[in-house]
Amino acid sequence: MRLKVFAEDLSAHRSFNDGALTLSSLRGGNNGSIARFAEVKDRSAAEAMRGTELTVPRSALPPLAEGEYYHADLLGLPAEDSAGVALGVVVAIDNFGAGDVIEVERPGGKRFMVPMRPEAVPIWDDDRLVIDPAFVEP
Repeated sequence: MRLKVFAEDLSAHRSFNDGALTLSSLRGGNNGSIARFAEVKDRSAAEAMRGTELTVPRSALPPLAEGEYYHADLLGLPAEDSAGVALGVVVAIDNFGAGDVIEVERPGGKRFMVPMRPEAVPIWDDDRLVIDPAFVEP
């Protein structure tokens, strides 16, 4: 199966999706990694899994260094400016090659993007994300 991998290295993980899938081999490819799972016996079974997201328990993830974050921890966080004014909710994190960019959805559906850099997002924690007003689109 071809995987679109968002991690630096999968080698520490053998079990995915609460034990439903066991990785039996993994190698790099031109367009993503190529994996074999013990439970996927043939091409039809592999095709039926198209679009399946692989997960591991949070306890299996490496600890974070200062200033690092997991995307899952930012998604859904309320965003506010430095004065505490609510701006919306983090709905996506993208990376176009120069670092992560967060996408915030305002009430009413309008969205804006902010680079996930200290000058733009000086504070984030488990409860909120603070965006410098200079980076907030009107």
